[in-house]
Amino acid sequence: MLLPGALYFIIFRYIPMYGLLIAFKDYQPFLGFVESQWVGLHHFERFFTDPVFTKLFVNTIVLAAYNILFFFPLPIILALMLHEVRLMIYKSFVQTLIYIPHFVSWVVVVGIIYIFFATDEGIVNELIRKLGGSEVNFLLSESWFRTMITAEVIWKESGWGTIIFLAALAGVDQQLYEAARIDGANRWRLIWNITLPSIRSTIVILLILRLGNFLDTGFEQVFLMLNAMNREVGEVFDTYVYSVGIQDGQFSYSTAVGLFKSIVGLILVVGANFLAKKMGEEGVY
Repeated sequence: MLLPGALYFIIFRYIPMYGLLIAFKDYQPFLGFVESQWVGLHHFERFFTDPVFTKLFVNTIVLAAYNILFFFPLPIILALMLHEVRLMIYKSFVQTLIYIPHFVSWVVVVGIIYIFFATDEGIVNELIRKLGGSEVNFLLSESWFRTMITAEVIWKESGWGTIIFLAALAGVDQQLYEAARIDGANRWRLIWNITLPSIRSTIVILLILRLGNFLDTGFEQVFLMLNAMNREVGEVFDTYVYSVGIQDGQFSYSTAVGLFKSIVGLILVVGANFLAKKMGEEGVY
């Protein structure tokens, strides 16, 4: 039973790691991995000394922080709200409604955003004009870019993120609630003193796993929202790797950038797991 899963990780996760060698070489496709010239840390030095590194690092960190601060708590809050619903028909209907956006591709999501927020015929700007205001160029504005990216993630993934937390809530001992009600606890006290402590380990584990993808801001979404006017605040590691690696053909350099991002994610996971264990939680491993 373990064989299919093991084969998947070996073939698609571990074997491709051999290709990371080109981050330390001047890779030439006609020479291959082995014959290409070894350059050591040259590509990393080039990346860290390039002025674009600071811009990419800041943009990626800010978008990642937005996701942690504004997106990560929402599935927990939604799960708590759904857990309190007693009418099962209504609960099932709401769950289905908030799960649906997860299955919509980013291409469609961004297309919807363009329809709603375009300056000429966008619904939002039409409403602003009818209310006496002046139109806002949401799609070309640097100040609105990060807000819109985070809002899109919230709309698309918050409902799907509730699944694990609802499963954790289903395992909470109901006798704890009954004992607390006898002692006079209201709904808020039940949530604060029983529900949240009962799913704390789940929250910590998912937060640690989330930190592993901290710098992974979502290539497809950001790439589709980028344009010449917001690129200064929207260019992140993922889109930069695509532009220099695929478009410009700098395979070794782009691999070095991607490897740097992966190493940072690994450090964050190990560090967060260490802190979680120090605080008495189980951690991931």
